[in-house]
Amino acid sequence: MDKQTRVSVLVYVHNSEKSLIDCLQSLSNQILDDMEIICINDGSDDGSGDILSDLSKKEPRMRVVSLNKLAGYGRVINYAIRMAKGEYIGIIKATDTANPEMFIELFALAKKHDADVVKGNYWIVEKEKENLKDAVLPEEAGFIINPTEDTRIFYQAPAIWSGIYKKQFLEEQKISFLETAASTCQDISFNTKVLASDGKIVLTDKAYLRHIQTKIAIDDKELFYINDEFAEAEAFLRAHDKWSTFGYIFEAVKFASYHWYMLNLKTNQLEKFALRMRAEFHDADNKNMLRKPYFPKNHWRMLRVLLDTSVSAFLLIFKSYRKKKI
Repeated sequence: MDKQTRVSVLVYVHNSEKSLIDCLQSLSNQILDDMEIICINDGSDDGSGDILSDLSKKEPRMRVVSLNKLAGYGRVINYAIRMAKGEYIGIIKATDTANPEMFIELFALAKKHDADVVKGNYWIVEKEKENLKDAVLPEEAGFIINPTEDTRIFYQAPAIWSGIYKKQFLEEQKISFLETAASTCQDISFNTKVLASDGKIVLTDKAYLRHIQTKIAIDDKELFYINDEFAEAEAFLRAHDKWSTFGYIFEAVKFASYHWYMLNLKTNQLEKFALRMRAEFHDADNKNMLRKPYFPKNHWRMLRVLLDTSVSAFLLIFKSYRKKKI
């Protein structure tokens, strides 16, 4: 092909045989012809490799790279971004399925606005039920937004699989994933870097992708990987002189993310994590980085209990909340 590939869709694969066929079929059904599908098989020991081998013979747009040893999501996606030929990058998981028009319409919107990032709505599939996640409101769609002014975008779930990113933008801003061995939360620092890098961001209120929501399992050695993600994001903001602009929002988003994360922890992990959480926010409080207007009311109350009373009192309230939620 003489012209540049329009979109490279990156698919992380690790023991994904149950969902992989549906995911890849949805990509094979994409209307956009001049795209590539890069599948990285990260040390799978199930039938994922056979599925990739079979489908790649039928789909000329598909490229498969197989790794013998588990490298981890961050390292794999960074590698795939470097090898991608597309002007824009899409990043999805092997549990995701995309509507046929997803990438041709996102690409068209990107070109119309000369955008660095285009993101849309999506469906969350949980226990075989689909729920539309309308993070983008109609009044926010179809024009370039400025995250400095429209800060609501920081409070949305990262959902990096709901959009596309200009490769040149990622390279020039040195935006990459943190290369830990984490099995979850790897999109936090990436998303923060994207939103804080003065790129042209366009939103659409149309939904294109179905994302299967599964309960995450955190083992003890992974317990603080989410903290590493936020530390990486903070380091990026400081290095790029963005901390004074986004620091207050960052602390509120971090508390919300930690609160969500705790819903997925085992009971015997909660105190250890809450102690680390208290130490981080105590430091932020001493630096006057915690401001009430940036927090939802219930989060602010929980934060003050954690800082002004005790971890035990915080956990007592949290466990009651988690029990009701379950």
